[in-house]
This record gives sequence, C-alpha cells and structure tokens, in this order.
Amino acid sequence: MSQLKVNAIRATAASSDAITLATDGTCTAKITNNLSNRNLIINGGHSITQRGGSSTTTVGAFVADRWRWYGNGGTTTLSVETLSSGSPYDLGFRKYSRLTNTANATGAANYRILRYQPEAQDIATSGWNYTSASSYVTLSFWIRSSVAQNFYVYIHTIDGTEKHYCMETGSLTADTWTKITKTIPGGTGVQFDNNNESGAEIDFVPFWGTDYSGSVTLNQWGNFSGSTRTPDMTNTWAGTNGATFDVTGVQLEVGNYPSSFEFRSYGDELARCQRYYQSSGTVLTSGYGSEDGYSRNSMLWPTHMRGSPTLTITESGPGSLIASDSDESGFYVTFSGLVGSTASIFQYSAAAEL
Repeated sequence: MSQLKVNAIRATAASSDAITLATDGTCTAKITNNLSNRNLIINGGHSITQRGGSSTTTVGAFVADRWRWYGNGGTTTLSVETLSSGSPYDLGFRKYSRLTNTANATGAANYRILRYQPEAQDIATSGWNYTSASSYVTLSFWIRSSVAQNFYVYIHTIDGTEKHYCMETGSLTADTWTKITKTIPGGTGVQFDNNNESGAEIDFVPFWGTDYSGSVTLNQWGNFSGSTRTPDMTNTWAGTNGATFDVTGVQLEVGNYPSSFEFRSYGDELARCQRYYQSSGTVLTSGYGSEDGYSRNSMLWPTHMRGSPTLTITESGPGSLIASDSDESGFYVTFSGLVGSTASIFQYSAAAEL
C-alpha cells in the first residue's frame, strides 16, 4: 500500500474502488497487476514455434507451442502467421496462430477448436480464490475471423467435479482484429489441484456441431457436459472453404482490472515452453566409439521438464541405437557398431506435454 499527497484526484468507475482520498488530501491507492509474471498463459503471443508452426493436421497437433488443435470432419491447416501493420501490431504483437478451414465440416459430429491447457498448480497457487464469487480472473485476447460471426470461448476445469464457464465474443466484423476482455468470478465446486497435471482446457471455438452444443447459460459456472459445451453455433465459418480463425495476445491474470499484455523476452518465453517440449534442432554426435564398439552421449535438458518426457532419437549417421532413456533432468543414448574415430550422428526431441 502506497500513500501520495495530492490536491485532487480523478477516478474512473472501474478504478474508483481501488483509490481512497482522505479529507487531509492523502491518497491511498491499491495498485494491482503491477508485477511481472502476472500472465498465467505461456506463449500467449504465439511467438515460440519449436515444431515449425505450420502443418496439415492430425488431431492434437500443435500450432504455436502450448496451442493445440482438435477437430473432426473435413480438413484444417494450421499455421503461425506474421503481423506487419495496424492493430494489434502497433501494440507490439508480431505473431498469431491461424486455423484455416480447408474442407467444409458442418455436420453434427464435426468441430474445430484451438486449445490451451495450463498446469493445475499454476492456477492453484496464482492467488485467485477460484471457489469465491467475489474473487476474479480476467481473460483477454485478440481474435479475427474471415467471416462475420459470433464465436465462443470456455474454460473446462478437470479436477474434482468438472466445471464449465462459457463466454461469447459477440459478432465479429470480417477480417478485423477485435480485442475481447472477460472477467470471470470463482464458482462453487471449482477445483484446481496443486500438481503438474492439466488443470483446465481453455477452448477457442470456431465450430462445435450439434452433438456438442445446446442449452448453455453464458457467463456462469455449471457442471461440464461433453454434449453441451457451447450454445448451438451457426455453421457460417465451418461451411466456408478457406475460412480463417486467428488468435493472439492471450492473457489470463488474477483480478478484475485487466492490464496490458505482458510481453516477455523471447528467451524467457522459450524456456517456459521447453518445460513441455524441446528438440536439438541441429545434429549431435555420440562421441567416438570405444574398443568394444559402443558410443555414448548424455546431456542435461536446457530447461527442467514437466515430467519424464517421451524421447525420440533420429539417427543420421553410422551405428545403431541400442539404448536410450530420459527423465525430467536429461537423457542418454548408446549406439553400437562404432570403433575408433567413428561417431554416430543424431537429433532428439522430447515431449512432456499435458
């Protein structure tokens, strides 16, 4: 709490309850959202793309790091695109994730979603009293669609009794970036365990078919139902070949006073993403072969991973991989058939995704 001597003060309706002016002229200001690390979303600016950032997809494929696509029916192309002018470029954003509807999918069982999954412990220890209706988090993001339509975003909690909070964007103007801000209260029965498992699914929804939509009360917590995730949706976007759906600047922060997007350095954001996925990028060598014909290599991960990852070794040189293992700290590999000055050449990737 800070005190400042002033002659007068002007307060907006949104901030007036955070500022108190005493009769002696002392102004007491409750300053919120002034700390770093307030954004609970990793790679909200979609700048980290360790997997390349563009593909024709299989279900569960990543666009930017931490941002995953799920869908059924038709086909979708994923890409990370570059901003060059206008809003939100003028605010510092340079990248965004895009879903392109490359084959129409308007059936009842069809869907397209872009999903972010936070670790449960990141929410549990954030300072949000998520079971109290008087405690809030604020979700903000930039969104654009090539067709004019209302879209939905919802939070689906995983721990305990699964809960659901659905919001709408309102009708977007085609090909126009729009910033959306939603203040979300805590709710009865909402639960986040203090562990490194998935705590929630935050879904940005271009389309859910009627197998997954129905009567849903917006801006209110309720029990999750897989058959009623959003209100029934128009199929304008899903029925338009080549329709695009773009998202960037996603921020989730504790409190009901939204702040400007927290831009982190590229290195900081990369390290956060490497907790879930990392790769060698360039080729590595296993070291020269020993007298018995074996060659070995081991290393520590640049970033301690969320859990023991799935390790993939790709060989591009002599020798044969006969053993490998990994944990949260690092990995080792052993190759056979190498003698003297011969070394195996390989690349790795490691995934500890939620």
